[in-house]
Amino acid sequence: MKYGAHCYLFIDEWTDESVQLFETAGELGLDFLEISVGDDISFSTELVRKKKEEAGIELTVGPGGEWPMECDLSSDDPKERSLGLEWHKKQVDLCHEIGAMAYAGAIYGHAGMIKRRIPPADEYKVTAEGLHALGEYAAQKGVEVVLEPMSHFRTHLVNTPQQMLRLVKMSDHPNLKISLDTYHLVTEILDYREAILTVKDYLWGMHMCENNRGVPGRGIVPWEQVFTGLTEIGFESYMLFESYNSSINDGTFAFGRGMFHNVCANGAEFVREGIDFIKEGMEAAAAN
Repeated sequence: MKYGAHCYLFIDEWTDESVQLFETAGELGLDFLEISVGDDISFSTELVRKKKEEAGIELTVGPGGEWPMECDLSSDDPKERSLGLEWHKKQVDLCHEIGAMAYAGAIYGHAGMIKRRIPPADEYKVTAEGLHALGEYAAQKGVEVVLEPMSHFRTHLVNTPQQMLRLVKMSDHPNLKISLDTYHLVTEILDYREAILTVKDYLWGMHMCENNRGVPGRGIVPWEQVFTGLTEIGFESYMLFESYNSSINDGTFAFGRGMFHNVCANGAEFVREGIDFIKEGMEAAAAN
């Protein structure tokens, strides 16, 4: 198993100074970090690659920074779909420059865009065309594209593992994978084990946190189902801890990200407790 943490557990924005997190990650026993990029994020790609290689820490990248709404692979407007493809290609280029293994997130649409309507018959078709093109481009750069279903509070397009599987199959490219997020799924599904088994052939990784984005084990996520499902498929891949540090800037960072309670005051403690909980749960599932 490989454990990782999102940079937002520790900082509110990735800069050149953030490379110190590679040392922190090593001290915590982590194997990888995820950084959020966007049009408002600027840093030395050479420095990041150098420091992550020195530390022996892998990287994933997600579009958590400024992302123009018109850059949307699922848009009704073909011009916006084209803009979306070009924007995501730029992020893949960045992944290549820093040596990141994957570009991940709800990049099939635009997180925060919710269209309250009966979906057009061709919505998945045009989205799949863009994803196929992105998957091919990323493959040429040595970067995997990892797609994540999100709750209906963040997107209308893909909320369940079944929907994600359908879209990935329609996109028809071997470089497209799936990750599942225990936080986003809690409002969308009834059975986590079934969810994991549904996407087992494409499952790249898991985002592990509670229904309130807190430390795994402190909320209502049915972790026994999670561990049972992962054990059944022989999961040995990437587990990412993801939340927003609620102590940064007196809590304004977390509030700005839509998290209004204090469930991640210390990123290091979040990671330590999370790893212990997951190891114990996976060992118990394997023993049954």
